[in-house]
Amino acid sequence: QVHLVESGGGLVQAGGSLRLSCATSGFNSNIKAMGWYRQAPGNQRDLVAKISIVGSTNYKDSVKGRFTISRDTAKNTVHLQMNNLQPEDTAVYFCAVESSDYTTYWGKGTLVTVSS
Repeated sequence: QVHLVESGGGLVQAGGSLRLSCATSGFNSNIKAMGWYRQAPGNQRDLVAKISIVGSTNYKDSVKGRFTISRDTAKNTVHLQMNNLQPEDTAVYFCAVESSDYTTYWGKGTLVTVSS
């Protein structure tokens, strides 16, 4: 059974940093990509950052230069380093994994709150 467990969320002041981590287990098929999405109250869930199996990345425009996604291939974990956080970054952050059978798996989310 697939499990994704996020950690690292919390409350931080504007300008501060947080590092999110997502530990995965139970994948029988290969992982194609790993990523982070976020959802603020009343908003849709949006892609924040994504990293492919070959290491290519893409980011939401508003986080470019502030957030960095990385992965540990051997451990099937993915991290999101978030610097210079702003109040508009406040949201629930979800880890997502796309497997080679085109299934996307989701974590339960971790709350990030940035105070002004």
